[in-house]
Amino acid sequence: MTKEEKMGGKLEKKVRTYSYEEALSKSLDYFKGDNLAAEQWIRKYCLKDSKGNLYENSPDQMHHRIARDIFKIEEKYNGKNQLSEEKIYSLLKDFKYLIPAGSNMSGIGNNYQIVSLSNCFVIGNNSDSYGGIINTDQEQVQLMKRRGGVGHDLSHIRPKGVKVNNSALTSTGVVPFMERYSNSTKEVAQDGRRGALMLSISIQHPDSEKFIDAKLESGKVTGANVSVRVTDDFMQAVKENRNYIQQYPVNSSNPSIKKEINAAELWDKIITNAWKSGEPGVLFWDTITRESVADVYSKEGFETVSTNPCGEIPLCPYDSCRLLAINLYNYVENPFTKSAKFNFDLFKEHSGLAARVMDDIIDLEKEKIHMILEKIETDPEPDYIKGVEKRLWDNILEKCEDGRRMGIGITAEGDMLAALGLTYGSDEAINFSEEIHKNLALGVYGGSVDLAKERGAFPIYDAEKEKNNPFIQRIKEADPKLYEEMIENGRRNISCLTIAPTGTVSIMAQTTSGIEPVFRAAYQRNVKIEANDKNNKPDFTDDEGIRWRTYNVFHPKFETWLKLNGYDFEEIKNTKDETKLKEIVTESPYFKSSAEDVDWIKKIEMQGRIQKWIDHSISATTNMPKNTPKEIVAEAYMKSWESGCKGMTVYVDGSRGRGVLDSGKNLEGRVKFPAERPDVVDADLLRFKNSNENGGEDWIAFVGKIEGEPFEIFTGKSEGDMLYIPPNIKHGKIKKVKALDSDEGSRYDFSYVNTIGFNNTIEGISHQFNREFWNLARLVSGHLREGTPIPNLIRIVRKLDDGAEGINTWKSGIERALKKYVPDGTELGLTCKECNMPIIFQNGCETCGCGEKCS
Repeated sequence: MTKEEKMGGKLEKKVRTYSYEEALSKSLDYFKGDNLAAEQWIRKYCLKDSKGNLYENSPDQMHHRIARDIFKIEEKYNGKNQLSEEKIYSLLKDFKYLIPAGSNMSGIGNNYQIVSLSNCFVIGNNSDSYGGIINTDQEQVQLMKRRGGVGHDLSHIRPKGVKVNNSALTSTGVVPFMERYSNSTKEVAQDGRRGALMLSISIQHPDSEKFIDAKLESGKVTGANVSVRVTDDFMQAVKENRNYIQQYPVNSSNPSIKKEINAAELWDKIITNAWKSGEPGVLFWDTITRESVADVYSKEGFETVSTNPCGEIPLCPYDSCRLLAINLYNYVENPFTKSAKFNFDLFKEHSGLAARVMDDIIDLEKEKIHMILEKIETDPEPDYIKGVEKRLWDNILEKCEDGRRMGIGITAEGDMLAALGLTYGSDEAINFSEEIHKNLALGVYGGSVDLAKERGAFPIYDAEKEKNNPFIQRIKEADPKLYEEMIENGRRNISCLTIAPTGTVSIMAQTTSGIEPVFRAAYQRNVKIEANDKNNKPDFTDDEGIRWRTYNVFHPKFETWLKLNGYDFEEIKNTKDETKLKEIVTESPYFKSSAEDVDWIKKIEMQGRIQKWIDHSISATTNMPKNTPKEIVAEAYMKSWESGCKGMTVYVDGSRGRGVLDSGKNLEGRVKFPAERPDVVDADLLRFKNSNENGGEDWIAFVGKIEGEPFEIFTGKSEGDMLYIPPNIKHGKIKKVKALDSDEGSRYDFSYVNTIGFNNTIEGISHQFNREFWNLARLVSGHLREGTPIPNLIRIVRKLDDGAEGINTWKSGIERALKKYVPDGTELGLTCKECNMPIIFQNGCETCGCGEKCS
């Protein structure tokens, strides 16, 4: 309990803090035993300070905190439709109706951290100078440290090879700056989260092909999502198999550079790369700008230039957006029964209230921005250093005030359809979903008009400018009275609607994410029993003697369906019969409605139909099974453009190493190594510590590569003048020479040719090789040459006994060296011991599927 203490002559309230164990226990009760939801809430959204002290023990306290702060804004306006704190709390409680996005849940009412409430930012300028480009880099970092995801466009940067008036003589093009921005993202920590970045470029830009290929090289641009802004003219050129003119500047009527290309060939490159790696995404730019309500105010600075990292919020420079999701599942009355129906009246009412709550949150964001500016002002740094950050937030505040942009969307579309007995992707389900989103648009726009009556329209509102906008025309046709009221009173917010990937928010709500179908309704997971655990009885023991337990994992609403339909839940929960489990799924409304089952054509059609009622965009990925032909991916992208989608991302299972749906090896697309080792191969160097009985020694791993893929690995001590290599040297070549060793006779030796800075050759590397580690390295090299997937090889290395403990070991050094060549998103075939979800390689670390860093 809190208690008051007399301190310094003042009566101060001592704020209650909670231990992790207290918060976990209370949160587990709240989430009815859902450990994943409880841990995610504590880690991401529980009120805490920079020291990690917890000031809440359950989401219920969080919802009261948020309701209190939103009510402060309601009191400020003191309007006739003012919401009470109790009413706001009732909308938030139990994640039942309105769910503010993560930045809002963690930031509203948080006096311990100075952060923005915006989830999405776009920045940038049209300057092609180094100063302008580096200024964008600084702005990106400043936003990411405040927890924001950032997007910016590179179309203003000169193509490679253009003459410039500096010592370089010619421009480097866009690719080096992609890597710069990517690296900046990886350097910024956000309470255990990595920053999120979107880089885009116009298909009109002569460097767009280089942009499209930039991520093909392993380890490059891993800190960013990349998307291409594709025009209608380019798409028509693809369909008609005709040439297309690229130019720089891309929007100039008198460009200095023109380049004629074959549109179909460049389109094929986009498709091929997306088929292989899931990137680049495609932004159908003319659809975005034509449909955008905000773009009618381009002369006032609201011209869209790029999107946020997930693509659901196209923005102008220095604008930002806050997000909120409405939980569709909880508007279904009598779910999973024959009498199930959707409560449209309550949904329409809450859509209007969502607009009101979000407008209050915009005012809370303005307060946060003022706090950020005050913090900058009082920082001891000189003005010339903090000037970039100050101008950045001044610009963001101006856009926030002028447009009052918000992003209201939904979650649980998949669960809502299942609860109504509709099969995801069926014609009936698509028709119903479109009706839902039409009602959402009318409800939210109605709420924004009502707010304009009370509080005034956004400052630059102009009905004349909006009258021919296609989205506004749909509002007019669907609800003429609402349109007339908007003409008379204006609207409070420049743009209002989106569908974001709700991610951990849907974990809190225990629903499907965004408009996505259920990933899987039910499946079995094997979890290793620790060697010292004698109380846990194994379900099976593998060939290596490792004991395993098999657990059934259920989607929360599938569990609800089981209980509502008379199944013995405890019996099904504990069954080891996988066939029986699959049979039960076939009897449920989730049958043929999982991510693996949904027809991609129907999913794209559904996205296009819903998009008509979203003034921003939709974040959605079309998942396709392993071995899907490239032609199908091409068809999907073309279909999405024709269906009116604003963007498209396709993920073919297994295309990034081992995909989340893939349980087997994926050796397709690997470099075919030569039968005999070439005389010279490229090499990367990595330094590490190797502890032994003499203490920690400095060692080097040399990784020989062929076509960028690791082919062999050698390690040795980096001691003595003979093997001195300057610390800045990270790349070079290994060549094969004949060397005589008095003890062992004739054998092959290796020389390192330094190719950076100076030209000396380091001879006799193998003389520094410890025989034991030489043999172990040969074993690892043999696996590389035979094509063993690197994640599998990492697991093999971990099981080797090198006689050392801790992180400074030969094994850990080899692991670090190998991880450099594992693509982000690769599933490692392991499960997190905390949440039992798959461990995925991301940004040099092993991260479980729920976001916990495992190593």
